Amino acid sequence: MLTQKQKQLLVFIHERMQDTGVPPSFDEMKDALDLKSKSGIHRLITALVERGFIRRLPHRARAIEVIKLPDDAHASTNTQTRGGFKPSVIEGSKRSSPAPELLSGDGSGASIPLMGRIAAGVPISAIQDHSADIACPPDLLGKGEHFALEVNGDSMIDAGIHDGDTVVIRRCNSADNGDIVVALVEKEEATLKRLRKKGSTVALEAANPAYETRIFGPDQVEVQGRLVGLIRRY
Repeated sequence: MLTQKQKQLLVFIHERMQDTGVPPSFDEMKDALDLKSKSGIHRLITALVERGFIRRLPHRARAIEVIKLPDDAHASTNTQTRGGFKPSVIEGSKRSSPAPELLSGDGSGASIPLMGRIAAGVPISAIQDHSADIACPPDLLGKGEHFALEVNGDSMIDAGIHDGDTVVIRRCNSADNGDIVVALVEKEEATLKRLRKKGSTVALEAANPAYETRIFGPDQVEVQGRLVGLIRRY
């Protein structure tokens, strides 16, 4: 699933190549998407390559080839949640219903909203979906609002977070250096990563050597919540 910016860039590249036979320059892409720097274009290009929509051709100027286009356009879903709580960072869950052991209403634990999926790997679209409520052990919860996310990917596996786990997140907009957070990147992509701050830069660090650390400016990353617990099904 592509973010709106990724789709916009892919269509722009495709249309330019249809018209001229030559991909646009990074400056032209930056202007077309109204981005402040070419680093944002580089990030979008990398995401499109990783998702198989374009590929880079070696030893050629403007070496980009469009492999495929999205089947259709997916509109973001604005699902209301109880109490007006609407985290804006989660891809809608593809699961038709939650696993029975996660359903609330049996009198055990506290009830918190399951807000879909979060990427522990390549970031995914910032789409919200309050898909269910789950029962959470009370000792995982402190003060404030909490929500749960299903983990998609293996970039945090060395921190003990596996694909398919359910993480418990306390809603907040700041975190300490080294905390594992739900991060929204440039209001387009959501991911679960360890936060590192140095000077005016923000790093989102994976816990898997197969994934590189991504570096951003302070205005490119918004903390949406901090990891406080994990639920695993066997």
